Amino acid sequence: MNRPDGRQIDQLREISFVPNVAPHATGSVLVSFGDTRVICAATIEDDVPRWMRSQRVEGGWLTAEYSMLPYSTLDRKARDISRGKLDGRSSEIQRLIGRALRAVIDLKKLGQRTVWIDCDVLQADGGTRTASITGGCVAAAIAFNKLMAAGKIKDFPMKKLVAAVSAGVFEGTPVLDLNYLEDKAASVDFNVVMTETSEFVEIQGSGEEAVFSSEEMTAMLDLSRKGIAELISKQKMAIINADRAEPVDLTSLTAAFGRR
Repeated sequence: MNRPDGRQIDQLREISFVPNVAPHATGSVLVSFGDTRVICAATIEDDVPRWMRSQRVEGGWLTAEYSMLPYSTLDRKARDISRGKLDGRSSEIQRLIGRALRAVIDLKKLGQRTVWIDCDVLQADGGTRTASITGGCVAAAIAFNKLMAAGKIKDFPMKKLVAAVSAGVFEGTPVLDLNYLEDKAASVDFNVVMTETSEFVEIQGSGEEAVFSSEEMTAMLDLSRKGIAELISKQKMAIINADRAEPVDLTSLTAAFGRR
């Protein structure tokens, strides 16, 4: 079986993180999974949702928003605001991002603050939700480091890193990190969210007018575990390097796209 881009069945696409791309956010990163590129930004507000205040819930909150820019796909995608409502797919994905990150964050350590994770897809080639979770974790960690440095919080609220990757059955073979061509032709599609200690946060999987065996499911989960271990390693380096990285200007951001 030959994959469209020549990768091995257990090989991730080229992964990169460019930190500090949104200077007004507390933490931000441009994450690339091959030709899928997403800007993930974490913004901290010194307030909590009304329901937390009314119920006197301790600590803070984290929520996410996800959108695909009109030019992120081959055919222009209309903005949600032009339709007057958020489409079902975007709503489901941003809920997934929020759940994934809240699973690894001690919200009580945030104090009375809300963390907004904004994920904007610049270019889509499969795996936008997994890239958003992986990049959103990096953006949040960068933001928390800044809060710690400013003395606004005493303890780092992120208990462990979390990342996500896709796997699927393509041309009868389980493969890791599907691009668009593989995703649209896959008979089975999985999205797996795991922590750095190999704990599952969420598994989304289904057959596309097909069924799959327990052996295929095990193979996809094993591939995902391997891929997430590699992603976690890259996340750690991106978070460490963010402290030394200068804010990215448009010229260097364009150069970062050109290198791919």
